[in-house]
Amino acid sequence: PLVRRIGLPWSRQLVLRTLASVGSTLLAADSALRNGIAGTLAGGTHHAYRAEGSGFCVFNDLAIAIEVLRSRALIRRAAVIDLDVHQGDGTAAIFANDADTFTLSLHGARNFPFRKQKGVLDIELQDETSDEEYLAALEPALQPIWTFRPDLVLFQSGVDALATDRLGRLALTLHGLGIRDRLVIEGARSAGIPLAITLGGGYSDPIEATVVAHAQTFQTAADIFCCDKSF
Repeated sequence: PLVRRIGLPWSRQLVLRTLASVGSTLLAADSALRNGIAGTLAGGTHHAYRAEGSGFCVFNDLAIAIEVLRSRALIRRAAVIDLDVHQGDGTAAIFANDADTFTLSLHGARNFPFRKQKGVLDIELQDETSDEEYLAALEPALQPIWTFRPDLVLFQSGVDALATDRLGRLALTLHGLGIRDRLVIEGARSAGIPLAITLGGGYSDPIEATVVAHAQTFQTAADIFCCDKSF
């Protein structure tokens, strides 16, 4: 039943990839604390719960990174900005009673998981949500995070909100996703809060649209931070 809930065939390769993915998010988070910005081309496995995996996610790398850094006394407060089109239900459940972790999720109201968990701030979006509608919801939702003053922000940067995505049900353009990324990255930089970026979902057909959107996220981060010496 546990393997069926995860939705991936069990293999040695899956185990190795899962462990490497978790490790990459931890390294990115640690690097962000030292350099202001960092990222990994993996991770974002936000459907995994404390005791079980779900929805193609074995372990919740976001939660693990936060807890490991806390155990090392490197952070106390943390925030997760989850902009995958699917709610980060595992992350919300893990930190449900943790006053030192702020979880923000913008996600499709009629998309997986169909039984949502309660995070600190959950914003549900209707099918065919446009760039303008999405960005109008996102910008004010980010402000409580900057006010919360976390020691670290983890940005789950799923790109399955694209109109071309087979599973997304929203209608964002590549340009709209670029503005989304800029709002998050510039917001963290302006607030002086270290930011670690992970991947997330993306199921466009053709898949090249997903690749381009993920690449845009990291290019945006590079453009914003390339000349910034404030950290």
